[in-house]
Amino acid sequence: MTAYEVLLIGGRSGVGKSTVGFEVSAQLQEEGIAHCLLEGDCLDQVHPAPAGDPHRSAITERNLAAVWANYAALGHRRLIYTNTVSVLEADMFRRALGGDALRVVKVLLTAGDTTVRTRLARRETGIRLTEHIERSALAARRLEERAPDDTVRVVTDGRPVPEIAGEVIAATGWRSAPAGPGRTTASQS
Repeated sequence: MTAYEVLLIGGRSGVGKSTVGFEVSAQLQEEGIAHCLLEGDCLDQVHPAPAGDPHRSAITERNLAAVWANYAALGHRRLIYTNTVSVLEADMFRRALGGDALRVVKVLLTAGDTTVRTRLARRETGIRLTEHIERSALAARRLEERAPDDTVRVVTDGRPVPEIAGEVIAATGWRSAPAGPGRTTASQS
């Protein structure tokens, strides 16, 4: 069975998950390390929620399995996935991506309330800013309480995105191992 690896990047709203995920991908691309990037929020965007799936977790898992099947058919074995609670959902990834052969690296991005408020205020310019701030604080508490012991925590306050992404990549060990299809060296790029 082919071994798959997943990097789960979680954290409260406004912590920088998407930004860091895209930077991790960019740095890996620069190094010729094959991978796939999925923004988890895109897998459950259906209204109304499917019958019997009010939190949209079943449709997320089905969509994840379908998208991963396409990536795996191309020979890929590494997935970067960003979503608020992704670090709490390793079992879903094991089911959707291939069971016991899966290695999961969980990274929880953290930031203080002031940083998050500032970031969310730049992003959420409409009437839902207060709602997003409140939900972000609740998610931060839930993640801190429930994140598994092997979760790597990375602080994002006051740090440049490339530095944060470098720390996240270091947690994977991907820089020192072959990457799969399409791997190139700097001289081949």
